[in-house]
Amino acid sequence: MDSLTRIRAFIDVVEAEGFSAAARKAGRSKALLSKYVRELEDELGSLLLNRTTRQFSLTETGRTYYRSASEILRQIDDLADQVRESSSHVKGNVRVTAPRTFADAAVGQSLIDFSLAYPDITLEIVLDDRMVDLVDEGFDLGIRITRLQDSGMIARKLAPFSIMPVASPDFLKKHGPIRNPNDLTKVPCLVDTNNRSKNNWRFQTSDGDLISVAVKGRLEVNSPLSTMRAAESGLGVALLPDFIAQERIETGTLMPILANWIPTDAGIYAIYPERRYLPAKVRTLVDFLSQWFKDNRGA
Repeated sequence: MDSLTRIRAFIDVVEAEGFSAAARKAGRSKALLSKYVRELEDELGSLLLNRTTRQFSLTETGRTYYRSASEILRQIDDLADQVRESSSHVKGNVRVTAPRTFADAAVGQSLIDFSLAYPDITLEIVLDDRMVDLVDEGFDLGIRITRLQDSGMIARKLAPFSIMPVASPDFLKKHGPIRNPNDLTKVPCLVDTNNRSKNNWRFQTSDGDLISVAVKGRLEVNSPLSTMRAAESGLGVALLPDFIAQERIETGTLMPILANWIPTDAGIYAIYPERRYLPAKVRTLVDFLSQWFKDNRGA
């Protein structure tokens, strides 16, 4: 039995969070995977997993070994992709992490369209609003909606993105016009806690002047869709992604406010670990997304 097979078994168990789940995914028996992991531990002379009857946890050595081994195996797979690319069409599995906001809104159609266009590439999409560590958690690609910061990752901007303050017509009729960001301190606001600034909403003028406003209200939730529905119900002003707000503005259930004060812009990015060889399947996905956003959002 070669070491790579044992290492793959260990990584499968860690990423599936259990022997049973890993066995189902790999199409092997639980006993065989357990045997491979024990043999790997014997080969290394170190315990990688703490086992109980119901669950397991990584030892400190196991965490270190997993991080390094998973990256080495990924590089081996990437190199194999590069070799195969010259003689066959692109295929394989791509693990993608994206925020729920992205997938639940219309732009999530980009991933569906990719699957239709490339039936031999399997997308494993994990929706999570937290900042996922791509390397530690074994992802090939991350979709981020953010003001990009230095993260040691390669980033490709797919489209511009902004957030806009909106409110329902009934709310504006009741509370009067909002002409300046400071007026937001006098009315209820709806806070999406996924937003890094949370209760401090930042705006800039067309001249680039910045202002930060502390807002408050009766609702805080980690979902832009929930804040949108609350805004439509007249509970307050919401700060929403443009691709969510625009649909409601067109139907008239929400109205944009503070048009001359634009929240600081961000972008939609495809982010992936820096590698010598970017797998053909990942590059194909990134290229597809870039073109999709140009065609559908004028990026």
